[in-house]
Amino acid sequence: MRSEFEFIKRIKDTYGLGAVGDDCAVLPKDAEFDMVVTADMLVEDIDFRLEWTRAKFLGQKALAVSLSDVAAMGAEPKWAMLSIGVPERLWKSGFPDEFFDGYYRLSAKFSIEIVGGDVSRTTEKLVVDSIVAGDVPKGRAVLRSGAKPGDGIFVTGPLGGAAAGLVLLERGRRYSSTIPSWQKTLLLKQLQPLPSPFGVELRKMGATAMIDLSDGLSSDLAHLCEASRVGARISLENIPIERKISGLKLTDDEKFRLALSGGEDFELLFTIDPKKIPDDRNAQFHRIGTVTANPGIIELIAQDETTILEPKGYRHF
Repeated sequence: MRSEFEFIKRIKDTYGLGAVGDDCAVLPKDAEFDMVVTADMLVEDIDFRLEWTRAKFLGQKALAVSLSDVAAMGAEPKWAMLSIGVPERLWKSGFPDEFFDGYYRLSAKFSIEIVGGDVSRTTEKLVVDSIVAGDVPKGRAVLRSGAKPGDGIFVTGPLGGAAAGLVLLERGRRYSSTIPSWQKTLLLKQLQPLPSPFGVELRKMGATAMIDLSDGLSSDLAHLCEASRVGARISLENIPIERKISGLKLTDDEKFRLALSGGEDFELLFTIDPKKIPDDRNAQFHRIGTVTANPGIIELIAQDETTILEPKGYRHF
């Protein structure tokens, strides 16, 4: 079965949709700025389960995934639109109000104005569609297609935490005030994520390409390499792992599998000339590898052995 990425590539090629392919669309705004726009859909029992989460958590996540896309373009978010399809069973409860409260609180934190949207009824499942727009200086949006051989490959924070939170949920653990703090941390990374705050800063530093880590490092790095027509060489030991994962008592292979393919960490993966990163930021950003001139080939170095890393992140189809 073809994946959603193969479907998108087909319609791009068939209909000549050259502007499709980054985390956001880049549109002209005025003489000084371009506008970036993204849309993200969350569907009950596909992207979330109501028995696992809370309304306010889901509201925040719905906005966070869109804000992460805007950050990946090096843009500053400005406004949002929210559309929801709500089944009657939820409409009669306090769920919609709590959901919007979660969405609004995160919008206020990032000084984003909610300017509209739509509300409709669905027969069974909750459906959420979030649209966010931001501003970026004219011609300065950071695309996926700008990576060059020799650039360093970096991530903005530890990986695997959201996937570890999903492991806990699948084991029957639910968020509450009484569970251990390490479990709270992992569950909230899955249920109530925050977008990276570094997008604008990385654009100003001179990041050549960027993507947010939503599908998983292996998949998202492959997307970036495909768009830039380059390859990559990454070191397994340099991939930062969320420390709280240790509470799950996993093997090292299992931990790295979560970091490589788990997804939904919403950190930023970016490429840049390493000399452009200030010394005081070296501890904040984690270099995991180097861009190569071998298009589409991602080499994974582990204990002096090199293998080809295949994308194994989340796919809807």
